[in-house]
Amino acid sequence: MLLIDHQIGLMVGVRDFTSLATYKANVIGLAKMAKALGIPTLLSSSNAQWQNGDTLPELRELFADQPIYRRTGIINCYEDPTFRHAFESLLADTGRTHVILSGVTIGTCCSMPTLAMLNDGHRVFPVVDACGAWNSYEAEAAMDRMSRAGAELVTVFTLGCELQADWKLPSGDAMFGPFTNELPEYGFVIQNFWNNANQHVVSDPFGTVKYGTTNATI
Repeated sequence: MLLIDHQIGLMVGVRDFTSLATYKANVIGLAKMAKALGIPTLLSSSNAQWQNGDTLPELRELFADQPIYRRTGIINCYEDPTFRHAFESLLADTGRTHVILSGVTIGTCCSMPTLAMLNDGHRVFPVVDACGAWNSYEAEAAMDRMSRAGAELVTVFTLGCELQADWKLPSGDAMFGPFTNELPEYGFVIQNFWNNANQHVVSDPFGTVKYGTTNATI
């Protein structure tokens, strides 16, 4: 998995989400899924010492034992020699063939390396809702272009479900964290289930539930 340029100074420019909190939750949720499943992950940042700011603190904490490959001007991380070497070494060492990718801006940080990797024969899965855009036009154009080039577009939720596959697998407990905390829509479903499990039913304050009786006999 590649997490590209999720930096404080760049996050503030995202305009295609109704809330930056939602966007940030998607990014952190994706990163936590990578940790839960033991997916090898590389992080890169661009001009962190200047206007773009540092990588999100949550990502730095999650991957505290890993380097952040810092670029100073090269927009496409795949064209940066140091990052490219780390990427190719990771593929060689792990035997992985699929690349999951998220970038702070979908039109540049995500689409540019995606198109380059596709050109080199890699199978690439851009996580579109863990990417932002300056406006909806940028997002739509980038998704269309990547899709036409052969990228397999996914979202955080659907990717997580596909990777987990079965909640009975050993990774299920670790995956519950991002599914319930960073993806609240699914979290509400889980919480509602446990709230009503074992006959522990929330009382109905409005009297909408009617309990009938039956005279039927067996």
